[in-house]
Amino acid sequence: MKFENFNFDFEGLYGAIILYGGKVILSIILLLIGLKVIKKIVKIADNKFEKFNFDKSLRPFLLSLIKVSLKVLLLITIASMFGVQTTSFIAVIGSAGLAIGLALQGSLSNFAGGILILILKPFKIGDYIEGAGHAGTIEEIQIFYTILTTPDNKRVIIPNANLSNSSTINYSTNSTRRVDFVFGVGYEDDMNKVKEILRKIASEHPLILQDPSPQVVLGEYDASAINFFFRVWAKNEDYWKIYYDVMEQVKVEFDNEQINIPYPQMDIHIRKED
Repeated sequence: MKFENFNFDFEGLYGAIILYGGKVILSIILLLIGLKVIKKIVKIADNKFEKFNFDKSLRPFLLSLIKVSLKVLLLITIASMFGVQTTSFIAVIGSAGLAIGLALQGSLSNFAGGILILILKPFKIGDYIEGAGHAGTIEEIQIFYTILTTPDNKRVIIPNANLSNSSTINYSTNSTRRVDFVFGVGYEDDMNKVKEILRKIASEHPLILQDPSPQVVLGEYDASAINFFFRVWAKNEDYWKIYYDVMEQVKVEFDNEQINIPYPQMDIHIRKED
């Protein structure tokens, strides 16, 4: 085997080592220092979030966003040391981001909806809400999905885009709620007696709030009944207890006072022909 025609460029190799060796060593040092600095910044940010009582659902997202942003900035800085044009590098990242965004439009909509929910806080963990066709107690608020539990213990996972782009009812924002009833009585019954019974129930029930005052009014004339609107106020946690108690107690009191509760009836007349 002959190597007469083989000429190894030791001078070129030496020049390349001199030219890039220092940059490689410097970039490794910069990478190690940068990662430590990023870790320190994230820790400081976490402490600040805890000090100012940032929402627990929002805190992990913000910390991840800070960490990723600083790491991308560090990567761009190191790449520029090797002669990579920063503008070109950013353009490549932007093009890749656009391609990924087009492929994941639905997920990005959920991501944007999650950010809006975490920042604007229309509801929080533990609230009872109704939205996107579902009702239940909020268990988790994630970046892409919100998880709630229905009263019959079903676990519902709702995309955040649906919640952020539709009307949502939050039953837990205010500490009190109004409980509305409609009771129909016969036209022949004593209107004042009906009002007296309903006011008595409102004043004697231990969970019904007296401020604002309970309201009893004649609401409307129906085809076969006079409808009384009965409205009382309750704490959120007492809503259903009051509702079921009043429904039962009104029937008992009306029966005791011989107040008629109309119901649909059908009269059948049989004619006998010769």
